[in-house]
Amino acid sequence: MTLSDTAPLAGKVAIITGASRRIGRATALGLAADGAALVLNARSARDEVEAVAAEIRAAGGRATVAMADVTDEHAVRGMVEAAVAEHGRIDILINNAAIRRQRPFVDISLAEWREITAVILDGAFLCARAVLPVMIGGGGGTIVNVGGVSAHIGAKGRAHVAAAKAGLVGLTKALAIEFAEHGITVNCVAPGKIGGPRSASAGESPPMPGTIPLGREGVIEEAAGMIRVMCQPTARFMTGQTVHVSGGLYMP
Repeated sequence: MTLSDTAPLAGKVAIITGASRRIGRATALGLAADGAALVLNARSARDEVEAVAAEIRAAGGRATVAMADVTDEHAVRGMVEAAVAEHGRIDILINNAAIRRQRPFVDISLAEWREITAVILDGAFLCARAVLPVMIGGGGGTIVNVGGVSAHIGAKGRAHVAAAKAGLVGLTKALAIEFAEHGITVNCVAPGKIGGPRSASAGESPPMPGTIPLGREGVIEEAAGMIRVMCQPTARFMTGQTVHVSGGLYMP
């Protein structure tokens, strides 16, 4: 990683939730390569997220770690206040934190339903609400919500995840309209079947209707790459959109 004052995101500050592994980690590395200073959030995987921060710093970038539960209003507020105190601004928010479990619908307890939707949807709400005043004060910003193809085509055993990810699409559109006048863009990336190591709680990739026209699963960097594109200065005329990175599994 070679950084300079001419890097496209030089001087920008980005918060990424769920930054310890997979898409969150790859997004962090990409934005750091573009010159952004990173605030890397995780709830419990301290060793993993610290390793991501160390990797960025070793390559010449800037990164700090913020351990916080995105479903905790007080913790989210503290994370954002600490980021502003450290960096003076927040330009980019990536709402990536999620729990992905598989369970037959009739076996999903109300507690599990609320746990999943709280991390994915409530977390995005709390983080966006906390950073938006900072972005308005700074003259603009970028929010990218990480959705999923299950919200659009369904997935066996993932009703709670699909419902929460579908909620992100509506949140994306509502925020895009409400905050456009402040120079803030809000978009959503919906990854399809993405390969690579998965956490034990996520289970195997669930069966989905249809086939992938490109004939393979995606790789983590392909999903992260689209998030990275949405954060660039050249993407400032794009807002309220959900972009699918699914190999053609879903075509709106």
